Amino acid sequence: MSYKNTFITISEDSGVHSAIIPLPRNNKPTIASIEYDLISNSAYKYTQEDVQFQTYLIKNEIISDQRDEIREEFFKKPKACFRASPLVKKYGWGMHYDDEGKLAIYAVNSEAYERFLISDHITLLKGMRLKRK
Repeated sequence: MSYKNTFITISEDSGVHSAIIPLPRNNKPTIASIEYDLISNSAYKYTQEDVQFQTYLIKNEIISDQRDEIREEFFKKPKACFRASPLVKKYGWGMHYDDEGKLAIYAVNSEAYERFLISDHITLLKGMRLKRK
């Protein structure tokens, strides 16, 4: 399921006041660093599903010419939406889905982020909390 015309704000309990670029850990990419690289380098090119699948391939170092079959198998199990993304929960990035469901990210301390908060033309959703109440 991908959203359309939706902006996901950072999690209420993230404690982040400016966006942080996630870095690989121990010379290996993390889910956050992969998602960040894919979305920030290609704003409005990928859907949520595209990013999730690419992240899976990169994280697991899968190289195959049978991508369609692997993708079909990958999405047989439900996936969490990007309200649960580490970019939203820990790193201070809001996610915007355009009218085609394609993604871009915006730093919490940016003017663009603030404009999304007051827009009448999109749905606002909060990122999932880091901790349960």
